[in-house]
Amino acid sequence: MYAAAPISAWFGASIAVAEGRSTVTIPVKREFHHAGSGVHGSVYFRALDDAAFFAVSSVVPDVFVLTASFNVYFVRPVASGVLTAEGRITHASSRVYLAEAVVKGSDGKVLAQGSGSFMKSPVLLTEAMGYGS
Repeated sequence: MYAAAPISAWFGASIAVAEGRSTVTIPVKREFHHAGSGVHGSVYFRALDDAAFFAVSSVVPDVFVLTASFNVYFVRPVASGVLTAEGRITHASSRVYLAEAVVKGSDGKVLAQGSGSFMKSPVLLTEAMGYGS
């Protein structure tokens, strides 16, 4: 499903998913830079939200999950290299899931952290949306 989304191709993003965890990798492009020549915060958010979202999605096999809220804490800027975000579930109930993620640069230093709440939607996962293919 991740690879089928056009936005993932534009970002050059890739993902690895295991039960309750995921890792998102995004190579930094010049197009990601803000006027100060650093990566824009929206790219950090993308990596963090995707890592947490797919950690949750890994344990919800039937319906699309929605991000209900997400907080981002920026730690340091980066201008090049690869962003690697690792997400994991911290709480799961029948309705609400909590997950957190950390994004690091190529040097292994933490760039940002985030956490969010996620909920099941009524949207069934289908082959048409890239699920299961």
